[in-house]
Amino acid sequence: MNHFNRRQFLMSNLVAGAAIVAGQSLTGRNQNTTEDSLSVNPAIKGMKRKLGKLEVSAQGLGGLPVVGFYGRGVREQSHVNKLYQTAFENGITFFDTAEVYGPLTNEIQVGEAVAAFRKDVVIATKFGFEVDPNHQSGRGRPLNSSPANIRRAVEGSLKRLKTDYIDLYYQHRVDPNIPIEDVAMTIKDLVKEGKILHWGLSEPGLNTIRRAHAVHQVTAIQNEYSLWTRDSEKAVLPLCEELGIGFVPWCPLGYGFLAGAINENTKFGQGDFRAILPRVTPENIVKNLQLLDFIKEWGLRKRATAAQISLAWLQAQKPWIVPIPGTSNLVHLKENLVANSLTFSKDEMAEFNMGLSKIEIAGPKNTQAIIDAMGVEAAAKM
Repeated sequence: MNHFNRRQFLMSNLVAGAAIVAGQSLTGRNQNTTEDSLSVNPAIKGMKRKLGKLEVSAQGLGGLPVVGFYGRGVREQSHVNKLYQTAFENGITFFDTAEVYGPLTNEIQVGEAVAAFRKDVVIATKFGFEVDPNHQSGRGRPLNSSPANIRRAVEGSLKRLKTDYIDLYYQHRVDPNIPIEDVAMTIKDLVKEGKILHWGLSEPGLNTIRRAHAVHQVTAIQNEYSLWTRDSEKAVLPLCEELGIGFVPWCPLGYGFLAGAINENTKFGQGDFRAILPRVTPENIVKNLQLLDFIKEWGLRKRATAAQISLAWLQAQKPWIVPIPGTSNLVHLKENLVANSLTFSKDEMAEFNMGLSKIEIAGPKNTQAIIDAMGVEAAAKM
C-alpha cells in the first residue's frame, strides 16, 4: 500500500452515514473539502463515558498542539477559541491541559476558550513540577509535589483557567521525594475546600496507585497508550478495573504517526519536537510503517481513516477508557470524533489483535522524548 498523508485519507460516508460528510474518495482528498463542509452526526455528539464517578465525553481534547508542540508556534487565541467552541458544539466536554504546557500558556488558552460554557465541561489539568513564574521554559524543570507547591500550582491554574474549581487534577509525574500519601492528603484537603473535584495520576507505578487510592479515591490514570505503546495492558489496566479507576490514554495517535501524518518522506518543521522521537528516525520509521499499513488496511475494510481506527481500537478495549487526541486542526477534530461510532465485533477484534501481535515496533517508547521536550525531569515509576 502506498504511504499517503492523513489529510489525503478523509472520505465521504465514513461510517454508514454517521461520519464526516466530505464528498471525497478513500484514497484522495477533495480539494474543496473545508472545515465548514464537514458535519458530525448528532448521535456521535452525545456519547459519554465514566472515569470512576466522573462522566465525560467519550473522547477528549488534548492541549499540546495549540502551544506549538508540533511546530508552527503558539496558535492565535482566536483560532483556539474556534477550535474549542467547535469541539464543544460537537459533543466534546473533556479538555486536558497542564501547568507545564507552555509552560502556563495552554491553561490561559483553555481558560479563555471555554469561559462561555465552563459549567458544561470537564477541565483536567496537572501539577507536579517547579514552574518558572516568569513563564520561561528550560531543560530539567524539577519535580515538586510538596504540599506547598501543590497549593501554589492549584491557585495559579484556577486563575489561568478562569474558574473556581478544577474537575480533574492530575499529579503529572510521581515525585520520589514526597510520599504519595502526603500528596493524596493535600488533594483530599483541596477537595474539601472545593478547589478540585477529582484527582488522578499520570505514569504512576502500581504500588503508588494503590497507596494513593487508599487515602483518597483516584478517578483516573493517564498513561501513554496506543497501538504502538501497550505496556499499560499488562498490569495497569487490570488494576484500574479492580479499583474502579478510569483510564485516559495520552498521545493515542502516536504523535500523529498512527493517523498517517508521518511517513519516510516527512520533514519536521522548526520547533516540532517529533524530530527527536526514536520511533520515527530514518532507520526505524521504515519498519514502523508496517503498523501504519496494517491500520490503513483495516480502515479500508471499515471505511474509516487511520486515526479513527486507532482511536476506536482504544475505546474498544474498555468502556472506561477515554482517549484525548490533541489537534489544532478543525477538520481533524471532527474526523477523530467519528471513532466514537466505530465498533469491532468479537471476531474482528480477535483478528485485529492477532495481526497486531505479529508486528514488531522499532525503537523505544517515546515518553522520555516528550518529557525532555517539555523541559521537565522524568520520574521512575514507583
